[in-house]
Amino acid sequence: MNSLTRITRGIGVALKDGRVKGLLAFTIGMIFWASVFYHYVEGWSWLDSIYFSVVTISTVGFGDFSPETAAGKIFTMIYIIVGLGIFVTAATTVADTILSQSDDKADD
Repeated sequence: MNSLTRITRGIGVALKDGRVKGLLAFTIGMIFWASVFYHYVEGWSWLDSIYFSVVTISTVGFGDFSPETAAGKIFTMIYIIVGLGIFVTAATTVADTILSQSDDKADD
């Protein structure tokens, strides 16, 4: 079986795992609430707010946007500290599920 097929099958299995679903839902919820915050507090468009929330929680940080208000800066510091842990946990859990699925299939 080729690698792309294994990865695709692994993602399918991961998305059926309750643990993965919960972590992904929590991550999406954090991105949603951060986007709402940035939209109303910083006055950004919805697209810019969602974009900044995803770029920040994933630690990509292009630097094309940054909060201007004190509330936005404080919120962003907390969002990075909490969000990074949640994002890494979600990504690690998905990867672990995919890899364990690959290992299970290799044993067959």
